[in-house]
Amino acid sequence: MTDEPAGPPETGLLLPVPDDDGAPFWSYAAEGELRVQTCSGCGTRRFPPRPCCPRCQSFESQWQRMSGRGRIWSYVIAHPPLLPGYAEAAPYNVLVVELADDPSIRLVGNLVTAPDAPLGPLADGKLRIGAPVRAVFRQLGDGERRTAVPRWTLERP
Repeated sequence: MTDEPAGPPETGLLLPVPDDDGAPFWSYAAEGELRVQTCSGCGTRRFPPRPCCPRCQSFESQWQRMSGRGRIWSYVIAHPPLLPGYAEAAPYNVLVVELADDPSIRLVGNLVTAPDAPLGPLADGKLRIGAPVRAVFRQLGDGERRTAVPRWTLERP
């Protein structure tokens, strides 16, 4: 999974460019579902998606729906922005979220107040390690490049 600048001019945000292994993740995200690749042989969940299970080496997998709940495992506040499309949002947060369904699975995203809320700082004390969060999805792009990206909101704001 790689990123390239391809968002509409009004956002300037990067959009994911799915590879063969990760394409189902983004398809489910577009439907508002958080799913993780799971080995059909031994049941091991894995993220990022890849063709072979690291535990049993099976090439068979399925996409298991997750609850969308997690906790903030780590975070940073980005400033100054490294990419021009993010300059208006700076300073903004970037989280690593540990999923409640499987703490070995961690996803990167932003903590926001609502799915379509702009990136930016939150009130002091709201952003902390261990805070419970849940996945929400923001639609980005247009036409064939339309996709949804997972973001996070506080479980108990």
